[in-house]
Amino acid sequence: MNTPLIAAHDLAALGHDVVLLDCGFDLGDTTLGEREYAAGHLPGARYAHLDRDLSGAKVPGRGRHPLPDRAAFAARAGAWGISPGCPVVVYDAQGGAYAARAWWLLRWLGHDAVALLDGGRSAWRAAGGALDTTLPPALDAAPPYPASAGPAMPTVTAGDLLDLTGTDAPVVVDARSGERYRGESEPLDPVAGHIPGALNRFFKDNLGPDGRFKSAETLRREFASLLAGRDGATVVQQCGSGVTACHNLIAMEHAGLGTTALYPGSWSEWVSDASRPVARG
Repeated sequence: MNTPLIAAHDLAALGHDVVLLDCGFDLGDTTLGEREYAAGHLPGARYAHLDRDLSGAKVPGRGRHPLPDRAAFAARAGAWGISPGCPVVVYDAQGGAYAARAWWLLRWLGHDAVALLDGGRSAWRAAGGALDTTLPPALDAAPPYPASAGPAMPTVTAGDLLDLTGTDAPVVVDARSGERYRGESEPLDPVAGHIPGALNRFFKDNLGPDGRFKSAETLRREFASLLAGRDGATVVQQCGSGVTACHNLIAMEHAGLGTTALYPGSWSEWVSDASRPVARG
């Protein structure tokens, strides 16, 4: 897989030689995705829960969805049947908001053969694909993903963002809605606003009316307008907790703008320390 996205008809052509991960989730109802998975999922798909599988244990000061321990996630990937070179396709029913996190984590683990199903479950159904309620057999005895695989995805910390200034300062792109970015509302975190200097690109703006990602050309043009001449290689993706930021990261990679960095703790970590500056408006 040479691109971060895969179309439903291309997934169908892969046959059974692929690991499918259903990443459907809802921040307001953390059981909804799993219930929808049980009611019907792509045949053979396993369920990846944002809190249990795609995040680490919550620790004060680390944000709402800290990265999992690499060894623990390697074991989880192995239990899903993922091994080096094995094609993996991740999907959800929320425009890729949560599947993007699974895509990023697998790339972070060193697994390049992973793509996000463009358009998710609805695109699969529109292409004539069936859903299944059968649960795949457990693979708990499977070996973990090889620990020798190094992290391939760059990350930054809050300290990095505070230390780098002037010409060395990264371009922070905030994937939250405009209302949250401007500080007009904040339904999830205790402080409203954004990291000073951050730009705003709501992750849903990466999608067209059909729920699929916009064309590479359109995304390239839109991100160029957002960055306004700033170096795309210095972009750091951020959101509320390091989840939907991965959506912008995929969009930029799909647009041919390279692999950008992720601030995993994002806004929820940033505001856990009152000494860090906050901007509004």
